Amino acid sequence: MKALPEIAGRDEFDALIIRTDYGDEAVWQAVVADLAQPWGDDGRFEPAVHFVDDPVWADRTPEEVLAEARRDENLMVVFLADRVTMQSAHRALLVLDITEDEEEDLDPMYYQELIDSLPPPREFRTAPAGVHDVHANLSIGNMDFAEFADAAFAHPDRIYRSF
Repeated sequence: MKALPEIAGRDEFDALIIRTDYGDEAVWQAVVADLAQPWGDDGRFEPAVHFVDDPVWADRTPEEVLAEARRDENLMVVFLADRVTMQSAHRALLVLDITEDEEEDLDPMYYQELIDSLPPPREFRTAPAGVHDVHANLSIGNMDFAEFADAAFAHPDRIYRSF
């Protein structure tokens, strides 16, 4: 496989959408159209997205995408238009947490419950309408990744839709 190119030209306020499935151009165009819609209360915000639509990204794993996306220090989350996106009725994108796991030296005497707890979720799916909500709130630190993942997992289809 070819090496992944550097992700260039993204404004720090743009949500990063990377296409990794090239099986259905019509579905991809529908995803792009969905993401181009105004969002927020009464559609008062213009979308800010940066699309990576280059076949060199085809069939890349989330881990490969994360390795490249982590080079952007202003990025908190990346959205993948993968095979599941292209084949699902909701066109739900895979949302990946960019932040790396930090190894902490927690004293078991005081933090055993935290040490034994399950790790926080690192991914979930969102309908295109939820992308801007997730990106904006994570970018400004208004909410954390786990809150969005919990909202997604609370739905029967496990897909986040905007609040």
